[in-house]
Amino acid sequence: MLKATKSELNDKASKASRKEAKKLKKEGWQTVPGALPLEKQLDKSYLMQMEFDDDMFPKYIMGEAMSIAGNYDAAKMQALELAKQNLVGQIQIEVTALIENTVANEQLDEEQAASVTRSVMASKNLISQSIGRTITVMEAYRTLSNKNKEVLVRIAYNSDMAKKATIKAVKEDLERRGDALHNKLEKLLGW
Repeated sequence: MLKATKSELNDKASKASRKEAKKLKKEGWQTVPGALPLEKQLDKSYLMQMEFDDDMFPKYIMGEAMSIAGNYDAAKMQALELAKQNLVGQIQIEVTALIENTVANEQLDEEQAASVTRSVMASKNLISQSIGRTITVMEAYRTLSNKNKEVLVRIAYNSDMAKKATIKAVKEDLERRGDALHNKLEKLLGW
């Protein structure tokens, strides 16, 4: 594993990554000391975006955000939180589409589908809390003319784990409201 990691570190980044990194560096973006170079971070991001599971769905859901603050740490924390919210929004859209698809197949009536969709939307905080360890794929910053720091963060999260977190949050919300629909959903959607 160590040998493979060293080999990957020494491999040349793709042409697209090098070109994008050059553009970002011209705009003043840089990495913190000890972090991977921009080229390598971009390469990793591109590779993760192109990974698919056996069903040809993206293996990772990516979230990205930028934030500006008076110091680097504050900007980074804000950017990470915004990226996580971006991630949760994408997960909600995926699950809502799955529910709408089930409705289209006439396995759920409109009222039940609306109830589940409401639960998905209401569960944003629960989903956000149940999302475990995200992978920071890219992190760069630049100093603005007013000395504030602008931080760009791109995170990734495993799609399967995201769906499980969403399912758990929706089930908890439905159970809390006393809705027996969660049992029917388990059977219909294979949760």
